Amino acid sequence: MNTESHIRAAGRTDVGQRRKDNQDQFLIAELRKSMQIHSTSLALDEECMLFGGRSGQLLVVADGMGGHAAGRRASNLAVDHLISQLLNNIHWFLHLDQENDDGFIESLKALLQQTHTKLLAESQDDSEHRGMGTTLTLAYIVWPRMYVVHAGDSRCYLIREGKCEQLTTDHTLAKQLVDAGGMKPEDEAGSRWSNVLWNVLGGNGNNDLIAEVRRVELQKNDTVVLCSDGLTRYIDDATLASTVEQYGDVVEGMADHLVAMANGSGGIDNITVVVSRPDGNGTSGNDGDLPRSVPLVQLDDESDLQPDSAESMSLEELQIFANEDTLPDERTKPKS
Repeated sequence: MNTESHIRAAGRTDVGQRRKDNQDQFLIAELRKSMQIHSTSLALDEECMLFGGRSGQLLVVADGMGGHAAGRRASNLAVDHLISQLLNNIHWFLHLDQENDDGFIESLKALLQQTHTKLLAESQDDSEHRGMGTTLTLAYIVWPRMYVVHAGDSRCYLIREGKCEQLTTDHTLAKQLVDAGGMKPEDEAGSRWSNVLWNVLGGNGNNDLIAEVRRVELQKNDTVVLCSDGLTRYIDDATLASTVEQYGDVVEGMADHLVAMANGSGGIDNITVVVSRPDGNGTSGNDGDLPRSVPLVQLDDESDLQPDSAESMSLEELQIFANEDTLPDERTKPKS
């Protein structure tokens, strides 16, 4: 599956080398003002569609979990619901300006929460899909700003002038251990807790969803990459930055190459990547410097990492838990 567009964005999703089913989903879309003409005395074709200027670019990656059918259903339902909500609440995006910035951010967080609630409701009604969940990483670009809303361990990267910055936080137990000082950062990727998630859409519903939101000022020639962990387990920041430098504006070739690298390195999971080269008429910030991404949910705050204090684990408990051979409860069930 692939998509290509004149907006200089491309997406690829691949089942990988080990899995039988692909539980990932992606979306690339333009949001525009439009009008459907049904009848008029003007010199226009009847039943024609008129389009205004492009209002923004929407990029989404979702990685389902909970078993083959449940994982695929979760990611599919999440993206489907996002599309429905966006079409019915397009005013969120068309009236975006500096004065409405805070309200827009709250709308993004509410959008993720609504999708979370939708998944929980279907999961409870259908025993075959019980416990289904999905990561979701969404980027909305309205030049020169980009808003990223995120839950799970899919990622959003910004690559500028050869430098790569991960804009999202991995909502995994391994990352919590690193942040708490119980694991070295270099050991995180290889840890068995790197794919155990504490914050996803759907799931068992024991904890409320935390929607991580960031706002970034873009510059010309920036590259934005969204991807599932089927890619990030095989490439580091330097590899991603060099690939962007190699392909430049050829986003289709870049996406193909990234998927091929993951498959060539083992491809043990589904692989999904979305690449965008946003365009703009001006620059913002200092040339060559990565922007200061603004965290609107402070995930480095320990209370935010564990929203339900009654179920929080201390560093000592996390270390004991990491040495267990079995998972103690449904909350820590690894992705299938």
